[in-house]
Amino acid sequence: MLINKKINDNARKSTHKARAIMIQGTMSNAGKSLICAGLCRILKQDGYRVAPFKSQNMALNSGVTKDGLEMGRAQVVQAEAAGIEPSVLMNPILLKPVTNMGSQLIVCGQVRGNYEAAEYFRIKHTLIPEIRKAYDELASQNDIIVIEGAGSPAEINLSKGDFANMGMAKLAGAPVLLIGDIDRGGVFAQLYGTIKLLPADEQDIIKGLVINKFRGDANLLSDGLDMISSLTDKPVAGVIPMLDVDIDDEDSLSSRFYNNNNEAIIDIAVIKLPKISNFTDMAPLEATEGVGVRYITRAQDFDRPDLIIIPGTKNTISDLMWMRTAGIEEQIVKLAKAGTPVIGICGGYQMLGMSITDKAGTEGGGSITGIGLLPVHTEFKTEKLLAKTSATFLKVNGLLRSLSGVNITGYEIHMGKTYLTHEASSLLTLNGNEVMGCQNGNIYGSYMHGFFESNECRSAILRDLSEHKGLTFNKNILKWEEYKERQYDMLAEGIRSNLNMKMIYDIIEKGI
Repeated sequence: MLINKKINDNARKSTHKARAIMIQGTMSNAGKSLICAGLCRILKQDGYRVAPFKSQNMALNSGVTKDGLEMGRAQVVQAEAAGIEPSVLMNPILLKPVTNMGSQLIVCGQVRGNYEAAEYFRIKHTLIPEIRKAYDELASQNDIIVIEGAGSPAEINLSKGDFANMGMAKLAGAPVLLIGDIDRGGVFAQLYGTIKLLPADEQDIIKGLVINKFRGDANLLSDGLDMISSLTDKPVAGVIPMLDVDIDDEDSLSSRFYNNNNEAIIDIAVIKLPKISNFTDMAPLEATEGVGVRYITRAQDFDRPDLIIIPGTKNTISDLMWMRTAGIEEQIVKLAKAGTPVIGICGGYQMLGMSITDKAGTEGGGSITGIGLLPVHTEFKTEKLLAKTSATFLKVNGLLRSLSGVNITGYEIHMGKTYLTHEASSLLTLNGNEVMGCQNGNIYGSYMHGFFESNECRSAILRDLSEHKGLTFNKNILKWEEYKERQYDMLAEGIRSNLNMKMIYDIIEKGI
């Protein structure tokens, strides 16, 4: 039964169309993205047309929409939880860090250019009309918008001209739930300090507090909950435990980098590049029983993996130089020559080639020799290629020969073009004609992201790797789409059972 069903009716009659609720955090990685995804799923379950929104996202994980535009991965996940097609309307501004001081600016799905931090802050006010337009269009199509903040609203050095936190809440008329992370300690200080650093009018926009990532007996918090509610004059809407769900992470704060299955049949080593991007490619492998995925940052950590993966990166040249300096490149070459298969994805594919040239200045200019395991050359371009893609493996040589003829879907997102030499062997055919990728013995490279989501593809790889070891891979190969849906439902249940949902619906209805 729907709670406050009149939200629906009032929203459709109003000029603003949709009601809204905004999730802000006391810090980055407080759990905003997951809670937004969970609320999207709950509201969908309760019969509402719901969509996520984040005005400005800074992340190296992104996705490509059906119409070939780029948006933050967190909002892709939230859209999936809401049961709707991802749209750049949900994330009009995306910043992808290129250096420690600068980022690529993507506006409404398209690259606007690279900006140093100070330069971006000078021009960011010009983006407000784009944000407003995207939000209004999204709001006209839905009953409720779940808005995610960025970082903390109490970053007082950034408050002028803010449109990521309280500025966005005011623009959308969205009441705020403030999330604190108890797992990192000091949660009551987090909540109290965040609120007290805000001006009075912004304090009033916060309508409830949530404590996230709690471990143990929540009854032990009762005195603290009463005190923080009294001190801030804000009700506590719930205490959410540390939830055991497997959902794509937003950025490199991800705990997945530190996980490993010591009882795995198949050991996969993934290079954790400094500017690693779209590492969610590995999620289906990590979720598969019998597979261990290790993220490598030191040459001495390799041991003898069954497969090496060099993932995507936002800065191919600097990350290749890092691998070279750290001795990781040398280990990859050594293991490859000994027969260990290597897969390069996007930037990893570029690295595996003979050379990388940046005449366009996409990554600062210059050129560099590649690892030299694939007979290809890469040139960076000024335009980014974005596309949903379907492809078929050609005859695959080497150890992963069971991939031959397997159909896959995924997406491309890159600013380089890779040219095969005359002796090179293609890996894939796109839509039955154009070829893509390269293979050379046990070395494989492609621009395709997301192909591990194919059950047939994953099964073929794991079967070949197991047979090479004289084993049979007899674990269940999960169906990725079904698996994700179960995770979204588990997330929703975990949040629903620990949040005062009547309070949440009242907050949505009353607004600010």
